[in-house]
Amino acid sequence: MHFIKKSNIIRIVEYYGFLRSMKKEKRGYFITFEGADGCGKTTQTELIKKYLDNKNIENILTREPGGSELGVHLRKILLHYEKPVSNIAETFLYLADRAQHIEYKIKPALEEGKIVLCDRHTDSTLAYQGYGRNQDIETIQGLNKIAVNSILPDLTIVFDVESETAQKRLTGEKDRLEAEGIEFHKKLRAGYLDIAKKNPKRVKIVNANQGIEQVFNDTIKIIGELLNL
Repeated sequence: MHFIKKSNIIRIVEYYGFLRSMKKEKRGYFITFEGADGCGKTTQTELIKKYLDNKNIENILTREPGGSELGVHLRKILLHYEKPVSNIAETFLYLADRAQHIEYKIKPALEEGKIVLCDRHTDSTLAYQGYGRNQDIETIQGLNKIAVNSILPDLTIVFDVESETAQKRLTGEKDRLEAEGIEFHKKLRAGYLDIAKKNPKRVKIVNANQGIEQVFNDTIKIIGELLNL
């Protein structure tokens, strides 16, 4: 009877352990898009999805708030509730939306190897509820960490535009946050620029004062470097 050497058994176990770890770590890319209201973010995310679809690259386009079934209901409250909402309540509603979104939509898509394009994510809460509502930044960062359960963006694009220009672009009936005054939106812009400054590897700024086509070209160039397009 032939016996397998102990050293060979160890190598086999290590090899299969390596394969399991590779399978576990295999995931898609998570790309988030940020910016103040009126920056053109939603238009650009739709164009990017179309671009990836045309290249037969599996992807999903989602958003916060409202990316899950529960989130749809939370979005209605967050953006259209007509009575006063405390700053803390507002923050926790966004976090609840995010936790549900991560668990039931973003995480499964990433595990399937898809590219997830998300219109707003954690940096929106930092910008709006932190810089905009003057809540403690470190506290919000800690709460965001709990909500995302270790699922972090690989890349974040911030569409930067002059606050006055952004406000002029907003047409139709405004939601609760769009209706905030110009000073609030200036704080948002400053907040986003500060976030980008503190996270230069993940967060990239695109000049959104330009035309739609140029903004798209600049954005695709950045995404292409991540995805090797």
